[in-house]
Amino acid sequence: MKSVLIGVHPRPHFQALTVFDPLARRLIDPPLDRLAAGLTRLGLGADTVTVGGFVVGMAGCAALAFRQYGLALALILANRLADGLDGAVARRTGATDAGGYLDIVLDLIFYSGVPFGFAVGRPEVALPAAFLVWSFVGTGGSFLAYAVVAAKRGATTEARGRKSFYYAAGLMEGTETVAFFALFCLFPDSFTVLAWVFGGLCWLTTAARVAAAVVTFRRPMG
Repeated sequence: MKSVLIGVHPRPHFQALTVFDPLARRLIDPPLDRLAAGLTRLGLGADTVTVGGFVVGMAGCAALAFRQYGLALALILANRLADGLDGAVARRTGATDAGGYLDIVLDLIFYSGVPFGFAVGRPEVALPAAFLVWSFVGTGGSFLAYAVVAAKRGATTEARGRKSFYYAAGLMEGTETVAFFALFCLFPDSFTVLAWVFGGLCWLTTAARVAAAVVTFRRPMG
């Protein structure tokens, strides 16, 4: 769906930066919707799925700390499945501001928990793990700050489906993040290289978002 900004023009370079996430959404959204329909019939709400997925994700981070990489991969993938399911459930039962808030906060805690858990298990990779967590501050901060200002301007977008807040696309999104997390688990001895590369790409995402935001938000509203 086309991005819509009220009061400002859409910024096409956000969409140009995206890599795999748009394609992945087209592939996984239909089965997620079918699963969400089943969960809704069972009476499970979106917040329950969000919190349950977070608990599973934290278990995955603990597995990383104990160098149980196969188990960690399974738990991380289950967490990401729950992250897609909670939105699909919310679209059926009615999205709430509280649910959107809970989703983004728990996601950010989980994301940073993955490199932290890896560093606990392998203290020798603490520096690239810290760099990756630092890069998450950049991507998360630029994402949320954009959403705050966009909301102030009355901007909306459904470029990544219906969201509780403005969704600014970028080079590193959900699919790319899952791919790197999976690579961490499959090739733990390559974590150092992978973390530096992933962190660098996250900083490119941050720089692109900041540049686009400055251009967009300098334009007058109305």
